[in-house]
Amino acid sequence: MSSPMPQEINDLEVLKSLTHPRRQKIIEELALHGPATSATLARALALNTGATSYHLRELAKHGFVEEMPEKAHGRERWWRAVRGDRRFPPYSRQSPEMRAVLDEMNSMSFEADFEQFARFQLQREQMGEWADAVPYSRSVLHLTLDELRAFFEEYIKLVNRFKRDGAEIPGDARPVSARFLAFPAPDDTAKADDADVGAEPE
Repeated sequence: MSSPMPQEINDLEVLKSLTHPRRQKIIEELALHGPATSATLARALALNTGATSYHLRELAKHGFVEEMPEKAHGRERWWRAVRGDRRFPPYSRQSPEMRAVLDEMNSMSFEADFEQFARFQLQREQMGEWADAVPYSRSVLHLTLDELRAFFEEYIKLVNRFKRDGAEIPGDARPVSARFLAFPAPDDTAKADDADVGAEPE
């Protein structure tokens, strides 16, 4: 599958729509577990079916999810997450309102990530060989701004290389949450040689 073209989301109303907590949960559920109906999503997320249908329609309006007519049966409508390389404007081009929305979205995302990792830790003993599958690395790199941008683009290429949908997914595959975060160290951080700390190969 070819890599999607980067799409910058710079419309404040679209960002506000995406930031809604329930919509974030819906997108994550579809990404993790694949296509679902509004009723299935409502049960999985302990939400109201009517509200879930509304949020799905709002997400579809902005291209974050889409219907699957081929799976429709009667009034039952199926939805899936739309794969994409969605990005936000750099900090220097964000309005104060946009920064507030993105800060809220990031806070929700970090909270959801920690909660998901905590659940993984609780279930780890029952995961067999998958319990070992936690590649982890902390690194300090000395990069120019252009090098950091190139580093990120290489990461996105790697993610897209392994992303698969539908019938492409092997039978023994399972959803794996991967996160990337890189930021300039604060000025008061002591300088250090480039180093990899605590790397754990898969």
